Amino acid sequence: MRNGSNAAIHRKNRLLAALEPEDFSWLAPHLEIVELPRGKVLFETGEAIRHTYFPHDGIVSLVTVLQSGGSVEMAVFGREGALGFVSALVTRQSFGRYITQVPGTASRVSLERLNEGVAERPKLRHAMFRFTEAFLAQTLQTVACNAVHSVEARCCRSILTTRDRTDRDEIPLTHEALAEMLGVQRSTVSSVTSALQKAGLIVQGRGTIRITDRQGLEETVCECYRTICESFQRLLPGALRCD
Repeated sequence: MRNGSNAAIHRKNRLLAALEPEDFSWLAPHLEIVELPRGKVLFETGEAIRHTYFPHDGIVSLVTVLQSGGSVEMAVFGREGALGFVSALVTRQSFGRYITQVPGTASRVSLERLNEGVAERPKLRHAMFRFTEAFLAQTLQTVACNAVHSVEARCCRSILTTRDRTDRDEIPLTHEALAEMLGVQRSTVSSVTSALQKAGLIVQGRGTIRITDRQGLEETVCECYRTICESFQRLLPGALRCD
């Protein structure tokens, strides 16, 4: 019963759920369920990566830490994929700091075991490499987005993508987390979210943001939101549903 219960939990991650049954059965005994509390650092920049995490409901950001002490988000991971796999393809050193922005749980497996499966099991390798391509498309689109789109549009993108990864209109997203995601000051985030609330698109709570007008947010968000969704739908159908 416990094994069956754990299997259901593991499959909350949509990449794991999309694996062929024989590949999932091969990997499942080596998966462990771990907590991802808010603010937990999974890897620091340059640290050796020993595990791959498959989030269930938590959201983890990959951020670069600047000499000034500030940080900027480079990528985000949720239940649509895995973290610690792409970074470890060659050097096994972390590109930056992996930090939990939205708390939850994840399935974790040793990198050695996952790499063994990727090397020996073609369908598992295919699934992981399709995720890698979707992840790279997301990352490159985010670079373009950060360069040309307004803070307001990018803030809407972060709110919507967080909602898509949690299936909740009320999301545990703080101003500090949003500021780190967007690479701006907390005061800038406060101004933007106040304007969104005044427009009737969201309601702010203590450490939460509740979406009250999704259509309005989608009319305000930049094109990058849909572009990233479409990349995932093309490469990993159903992994990241934007609706």
